[in-house]
Amino acid sequence: MEFFCYHRDRPASLSLRLDLAEEHWSYMDQYAKEMIARGPTFADDGETPTGSVHILDLPDAAAARAFAFDEPNYQAGAYRDVLLRRWRNVLGRTMWDYPGTSGDVPGGRNGGNRYLVIGLGAGEPADLAVPPDRDVLIAYGPLLSDDGTGWLGTAALLQAPAPDTARAVLTSDRYADIEVHNWDFGGRPS
Repeated sequence: MEFFCYHRDRPASLSLRLDLAEEHWSYMDQYAKEMIARGPTFADDGETPTGSVHILDLPDAAAARAFAFDEPNYQAGAYRDVLLRRWRNVLGRTMWDYPGTSGDVPGGRNGGNRYLVIGLGAGEPADLAVPPDRDVLIAYGPLLSDDGTGWLGTAALLQAPAPDTARAVLTSDRYADIEVHNWDFGGRPS
């Protein structure tokens, strides 16, 4: 089962996150094989962390809840809330398989602007098919109810020239709210 997890930072929690960096990385190392995508989100300045995204393939909802709520930053109070939903990997690949990592997409893994787009919806599902410009998508799929049958929205990681372009990956009138966050590829720093 695939799950989307977004931990949102509590204001002024950067020093706490820095203090817990090795504990965070050691925890994440345990889930390396399950990761589909991951990485931090940032404020408009592009430097101040605002959250952390993890998309994983885990055995069940209990394992997903354990992942989300046992995370050291969460346990220490660095996060203000957690969005945890079932998810479906419509692209069928991980962020490490993203074509931009090979230099085929302008900006690739080490350049360009990347975003997390979360559309929260209800009712008739929207944006279930892969958008036409697949090459800019790093991860894409619907947010689902706990049993995987109800559509609750859509989440995407993508490369785009600007936030408005990133937002346009979703059909705006089908969502109660669409959030766009600056995002970057994650992983243990070398």
